[in-house]
Amino acid sequence: MRPASCCMKCWWKATKTRCWWRRISSPSSMMISRMSKKPFLGLFQLGKTNCDFVFPHIFNDLWSLKMAAHPCAATGCRKTCFFQHPVRLCLLFFLVLAAPLQALENRLADNPSPYLAMHGEDPVVWQPWNAETLALAKKEGKLLFISSGYFACHWCHVMQRESYRNPAIAEILNKYYIPVKVDRELNPALDEHLIDFVQRTNGRAGWPLNVFLTPEGYPVVGMTYVPPEKFRTLLQRLQKMWQAEGPKVSQLAAQALEVLVEERRAKPGEALVSRGELRQKFLATALGIADEMAGGFGQQNRFPMSPQLSTLLEIQAREADETLAHFLRLTLEQMAARGLRDHLGGGFFRYTVDPDWRTPHYEKMLYTQALLAELYLRAAEVFADSRWTAVARDTLDFAWREMCAGEACVASFSAVDDQGVEGGYYLWKEDELKALLPGELGELAREHWQLQGFDHQPDGVLPMAGKTAEELAEARRLPVEQVRAQLDKARRLLLQARGKRRLPVDDKRLAGWNGLMLAAFSRAARQLDSAKDLKRAEKLRNYLVEQLWDGKALRRAVHQGQPVGQASLADYAYVARGLKLWARASGRKEDGRLAERLLQVAWQRFHTGQGWRSAAIALLPGMPAVQAQEDGALPAASAIIVGLSLEAEDRKLREQARKLVPATWRVVQDNSFWYASTVRMLLARPRAFP
Repeated sequence: MRPASCCMKCWWKATKTRCWWRRISSPSSMMISRMSKKPFLGLFQLGKTNCDFVFPHIFNDLWSLKMAAHPCAATGCRKTCFFQHPVRLCLLFFLVLAAPLQALENRLADNPSPYLAMHGEDPVVWQPWNAETLALAKKEGKLLFISSGYFACHWCHVMQRESYRNPAIAEILNKYYIPVKVDRELNPALDEHLIDFVQRTNGRAGWPLNVFLTPEGYPVVGMTYVPPEKFRTLLQRLQKMWQAEGPKVSQLAAQALEVLVEERRAKPGEALVSRGELRQKFLATALGIADEMAGGFGQQNRFPMSPQLSTLLEIQAREADETLAHFLRLTLEQMAARGLRDHLGGGFFRYTVDPDWRTPHYEKMLYTQALLAELYLRAAEVFADSRWTAVARDTLDFAWREMCAGEACVASFSAVDDQGVEGGYYLWKEDELKALLPGELGELAREHWQLQGFDHQPDGVLPMAGKTAEELAEARRLPVEQVRAQLDKARRLLLQARGKRRLPVDDKRLAGWNGLMLAAFSRAARQLDSAKDLKRAEKLRNYLVEQLWDGKALRRAVHQGQPVGQASLADYAYVARGLKLWARASGRKEDGRLAERLLQVAWQRFHTGQGWRSAAIALLPGMPAVQAQEDGALPAASAIIVGLSLEAEDRKLREQARKLVPATWRVVQDNSFWYASTVRMLLARPRAFP
């Protein structure tokens, strides 16, 4: 069982055991950070390197809870006080009776976010994330419980079913906490801040992402999926701890956050390495963790890692290397031929849960299609290989057909079908195949898509690339065209049957992700001289400019005509880049100028003396501002903004970007793998070097 929808960096941070805090038995104990080797005060570290927590013993390892008959005992009060005076106690009783009781209600029903709306019928009194909710926690002196997830996440649905619709668990959450539900796709900066906390304190993170915070917004403890009984135990013990030692918990959480913020700050050296040294550092790190046998990076989950692969492709294009070429070809082949890709309907899943690229986490994200389509288009150029053009073409056609049918492209397809089965929409059982594809047709399909091994996969098998039409034709001594016609027929029959199944869709139209798709269609239109891709790009351009841009600011998304969320730095970066590529493909210079206008707004709203912020407004303390953002599944927005600014017609934009280059260079040069987009940006612009 996979206990969470994993974050891309989990395997790296787990492998390197980049955990922070050791479990302690006293709130005043000193601990040593494994990263910095500096002593600091903190709360505790759960010490796990997977996403499954075992909670019954955690708070026994903290300080003992000394509860008494009245609240003063918890603070060691020795004097006669308000609660010990009968007259005052009676007065308090009547005051409470006279005060109007304002019980919280679940405020997510009919929310424009499909993910939040599906929690609208939970018995938990979910609150939206805003300043009002934070003020409520401060007023009532309760811990915040922030649960962040997204619509396509399988384990988010599981935890909702097991815990958030459990009346007993809901009662505890409603009585002792301020419960907040967050759509991570609408609040990426908040999610980024909290997932960094969980990664550093647990060694791994993912979704659903669940974090308890003090009323002031200092994180106390976080986790991913938790089974219901363990979650209930955690809620009860954390509530007792908060009641007994609330002020001390707040103090320690604030101190721990200071250390976290300090650890986030890059400590660059004084001397800048040369361009050649930067390239070699990145290349050495990438090849050092590359899997030479299976492709990809690391030894656990397999993410596409588009930013890193794109940077390696650019290095290969400038200075061909046989070892690098072999690794890139292998990785591209594995991603295209195995379980990461949908071999019937097209498109890519978000990642695979195994290192052999066979078993996907069955989410299909819009950004995955956009980034991998561009990756394969570039690979086709670098290696002069038409196979990669075909993969890009198939991915773009899938995205347009299945995800971009409306005025713009939807965010994602769920990992679970309407029956709650993970991957059920894509899997096939033996009896289904026999009924749909009798005789020779079924034999060809089984060999072409590796439809076998049903005894070991009771939920069904996922089609993957098997024998080619040419190989099947040769073995049967049949004309290749006849075999291709049979395979096309089999595909049509399977897709018709699959189309009768139901796959839930998150139909938010996100600015940034549609910007990525605009870039992919624009690149295809120019590289392939494709009129249909140019027309598709124009449709997305019109949506972004006419629906999400009001002349002063971007909207994060629109759902059913309603603006949703606040645009992030990534939205401005991805839309600006999409418009730039569209302007080049279409020849519309005015859209190139609009892209520069977006860059200007991005600098004004998101860049400060401390660096780049993901959000224009930060409600929580400690939310980071950095000189250069790291890559995740998506490329770092700051790298795109700086890169586009260096090429801008506007002189002020160019000057702003050039001034930032030395500090950016220092930040990335010693940890370049996670700054792949920034490395690519710096290596591509020789005149940007100070």
